Amino acid sequence: MNRADQEYRIDAKTWAYLGLIIATFVFGLMVDRFGGIAGQLVLSIWAWGLMFALIAASPSQWRLPFYACLVWATAGEIFLSLVWGLYTYRLENIPFFVPPGHVMLFWIGLVFAPRIPQWFVRFVPVVAVAYAGYAFYSGFDTVSVMLVGLFVLCWMQPEGRRLYSLMLVVSLLAELYGTWLGNWTWHADVPYFGLTSHNPPLAAGGFYCVLDVLVALTARALGGQNRGRVGRQLTVPTVVAGTAQEDLIARKN
Repeated sequence: MNRADQEYRIDAKTWAYLGLIIATFVFGLMVDRFGGIAGQLVLSIWAWGLMFALIAASPSQWRLPFYACLVWATAGEIFLSLVWGLYTYRLENIPFFVPPGHVMLFWIGLVFAPRIPQWFVRFVPVVAVAYAGYAFYSGFDTVSVMLVGLFVLCWMQPEGRRLYSLMLVVSLLAELYGTWLGNWTWHADVPYFGLTSHNPPLAAGGFYCVLDVLVALTARALGGQNRGRVGRQLTVPTVVAGTAQEDLIARKN
């Protein structure tokens, strides 16, 4: 566990925020699915308010990664849905609640990933690779072969393994629930690549691994961190730890 993780203590407020996030996904997606455009707007207003509350209550060194996550998640949604055409939302738009929803999942990852057991960190990639082998052999959900490859490449960075393993599972739960309700649908044929996709692809969390790397790159660049202090690993936990270390050094000087 790095210095930044040690500074964040899970208390009653943390569990309350987690409960609000879970309720937002469980009940909020129902409101979006059955409430029409009005329901989608209500959920969006709530999601943005909750996201800003999470950011305000988080350690200061997490805030830049959160905002970077918001920007990259928005760009990713536009590209993956509207440009590439991997999936389509119910109203054929990008709902306003989606970008802050990514930040909420990211918050779960940063808070709870340092505390998951080592067996879980090892178990997730084994299952993911086994599923990728099945998908490749059967021709079913072959896009997950590519996504598992992205996950494994990112997972090879030791400082990010807990975050990547947790996010692969958490994002899958969100995807399964949202597609089951009908808030969004992944298309069976992946445009331009001749791949197939389940609804959802069971390794959709591979995109979250790429998001983490992009967030880490952005936080490092905008935070003006010294590469030598932070290290070569491009993970948000590493960059956050580097920010905390540099803040500590600055206070001592």
